[in-house]
Amino acid sequence: MRKSSRRLVVIAVAGVLLSVAAGLTLYGLQDSVAYFYAPSDVAAKARVGERVRVGGLVEEGSVARKDGALTFRITNGAGVVAVRYEGDPPSLFGENEGVVAEGVWRGEEVFAAERVLAKHDENYMPREVVEALKERGEWKGPQ
Repeated sequence: MRKSSRRLVVIAVAGVLLSVAAGLTLYGLQDSVAYFYAPSDVAAKARVGERVRVGGLVEEGSVARKDGALTFRITNGAGVVAVRYEGDPPSLFGENEGVVAEGVWRGEEVFAAERVLAKHDENYMPREVVEALKERGEWKGPQ
């Protein structure tokens, strides 16, 4: 085999190996990718079975414990999503506080969250939620 033919075979094999590695990486990551939606957008934009994050403010008066699960509603002022979460909420979770619920969208009336994230300090809120609140003139945080 000539030197140029050997080089071409090595390049072809390396290309195939890189393609397989990239494919396996993307396949492995597909379950960990979660798209962020505002409460007003999730029903219209999220596909059933898709991993999503829904973020906004916990609606006042909506937090309750039913059958050992935490139920609450997330709002961005234009829409509301009811959430059910099995487990204890984060310590900073509360009414009128920023929250992100993550789970698989089933297209049901109540979003079954697998994980709930609360703000970690007084300045945290998802960028999309801040922009939506600013558009409606309801933002009370720093400009």
